[in-house]
Amino acid sequence: MIQSTAWPAETVWEQVYPLLPDFTVEVLPEIDSSNSELMRRTRAGQHEPTLLVAERQTAGRGRMGRVWQSQPGDSLTFSLSLPLSPQNWSGLSLAVGLSLAESLHPDVGLKWPNDLWFQDRKLGGILVEAASMGGRSQVVVGVGLNIRPRDAHGLNTPPAALSELLPELTASACLARVALPLIQNLLAFEANGFAPLQSRFAARDVLQGRPVHTSDGQQGVALGVGPGGALRLQTELGVQDIHNAEISVRPLT
Repeated sequence: MIQSTAWPAETVWEQVYPLLPDFTVEVLPEIDSSNSELMRRTRAGQHEPTLLVAERQTAGRGRMGRVWQSQPGDSLTFSLSLPLSPQNWSGLSLAVGLSLAESLHPDVGLKWPNDLWFQDRKLGGILVEAASMGGRSQVVVGVGLNIRPRDAHGLNTPPAALSELLPELTASACLARVALPLIQNLLAFEANGFAPLQSRFAARDVLQGRPVHTSDGQQGVALGVGPGGALRLQTELGVQDIHNAEISVRPLT
């Protein structure tokens, strides 16, 4: 375990150790991307459960190759590498988002498939990557949360910040709130899938009942998510289930 005096590394490790005895926590002052680093380790044969916090990322990645900029204290960026073998991977990013939202604040909403929203602005994002090496499945879950307000230049969605909801919250305190529940929920997902979480996700679904358009040219009304995590879209041609998490969905304004 690598500790940092500014981060609750030891506390998180002590909480998680009973669940994952080979768990480790690392805090790095700077790295290209915490997800990229843990994927490199996975491909090199390292399968120990690892929580890697990056105080600053020089090449942070979001979904579909988008850049996630990270400055010390302004955001919380971390990745979690975990051996995971669920029967069905569908809905994993939704389960991650739900865990984070429930750990943070009742007013944090969820936008399919992997964004946290507050008042129709993006509060954070999730990047899930998986690798299979030597018959073992490993998932790397990357999380980026805005702690303080950030510049909206170049962003498709205006940003929100957790300081609007929790003014005293720091990045380190945020990590302490979300780390253990996230690991617990990932282990529960491995055993039970997304279906038991469907109603809890619906309670925070910011798209449900709203007209939306998708990046592949569809328009309709979002009907919520199904038990497998697919977005249900009422279109002129009927109800379409969108499974592909590479498709972006936005409310019609």
